[in-house]
Amino acid sequence: MRALLLRDLRLAIRAGGGFGLSLAFFLIVTTLVPFGVGPEGGTLARIAPGILWLGALLSCLLSLDRIFALDREDGSLDLLATSPAPMEGVVAIKAAAHWLTTGLPLTFVAPALGLLLNLAPSGYGWLMLSLAIGTPALSLIGAFGAALTVGLKRGGLLLSLLVLPLYVPTLIYGAELARRGAEGLPVLTPLLMLAGITLGTAALLPFAAAAAIRVNLR
Repeated sequence: MRALLLRDLRLAIRAGGGFGLSLAFFLIVTTLVPFGVGPEGGTLARIAPGILWLGALLSCLLSLDRIFALDREDGSLDLLATSPAPMEGVVAIKAAAHWLTTGLPLTFVAPALGLLLNLAPSGYGWLMLSLAIGTPALSLIGAFGAALTVGLKRGGLLLSLLVLPLYVPTLIYGAELARRGAEGLPVLTPLLMLAGITLGTAALLPFAAAAAIRVNLR
């Protein structure tokens, strides 16, 4: 499993589908928002948590189709399916590799981009915390969607349509946690809900994704 994780990390970095593309898209989204809504600081500060979370979500979406597609094309997925390693563990490792190359860098970059949106200084820590807790759920849900569409050619659009509705609860509670933290309001409820979503996806979706892969490989 460790070798599989290191292999996926190397492939993501070499292919440019992890760090570069997601971070560039995140920067573009954050930079364009002030042009669309105006430079008024109060308005930007109010919408900053939601915009940053939406940008992170869309950035994670860009590389989801690469989670299993490359392994499907070169036959590695068939070898993994017949190896002694459980397919559930393979799915979890691939979701972890996606998070390490996408969600984690976005978490560290988000406070710097928050400066462009006039995010309150008290909200930086809560923004990072919300992304650190919520982005693993985005990768796990994305791995499930990628498993459903792995047997389809050009399934990227279908993958987006499948995954985006499942992302909505994570987006709501993640943005709410960052907003309440920035405004000094109680954060316990969105924090627990966001953590519950992540733990629930970690407990259930590797098994569902593994079952979908087995069906697609038949």
